[in-house]
Amino acid sequence: MKERLTIKQLPEMDRPYEKMEKMGCQVLSDAELLAIIIKTGYRNETSVDLARKLLHDEGLEYIKKVTLEQLKKQKGIGRVKALQLIALRELSVRMAALQFKENGNFISSPEDVSGYLMERMRYLKKEIFKLLILDNKNKILKEESISVGSLDQTIVHPREVFYEAIRHMAKSVILVHNHPSGDPKPSQNDIETTDRLVECGNLIGIKVLDHIIIGNGMTYSFKNHGLI
Repeated sequence: MKERLTIKQLPEMDRPYEKMEKMGCQVLSDAELLAIIIKTGYRNETSVDLARKLLHDEGLEYIKKVTLEQLKKQKGIGRVKALQLIALRELSVRMAALQFKENGNFISSPEDVSGYLMERMRYLKKEIFKLLILDNKNKILKEESISVGSLDQTIVHPREVFYEAIRHMAKSVILVHNHPSGDPKPSQNDIETTDRLVECGNLIGIKVLDHIIIGNGMTYSFKNHGLI
């Protein structure tokens, strides 16, 4: 078996490490940045070649949605590199939400909700229903995952939705769930369940400010569309 090629075997100006040190990380391509994480290539391919193969069809979208098991099956990746890439993805998701947290976790628009949850929810394979519990200044007191599965009145029961809100003496809440299809347009079930939860919230004095559906890079706000 041929020896694996490394970044050091590339011409100096094509080596991501040296290029990054001399010119900054902004000038590196997605493949070059990924090559720094991958470190070593496979057989007669450098880590840059391997990174380009991973990104060939979908670019960084591939890294966003690929599973650990799928990465392990890629030639030249294996267990350790697959774990490193998944860890890198999780760090990027957490960093995407960091700016929102630095601003005090205040919700002032559907865009704030999108910035807080989009990267965590846009590629999920199942529907997840979340509740953002807010104080009287619209600051997030707590984020709760209520259910997994298609949104309907059986799975999303007011008892589960408002239990934590009542316990935290919430002033209001925002409902959030994702559509694995990528299309955030609400279904009839979404609309009926939302109407029921809004009515229950009004009865107990906890206002439902909005229901945000997260798709692939897109959101749907019930409030903005006049449904709340």
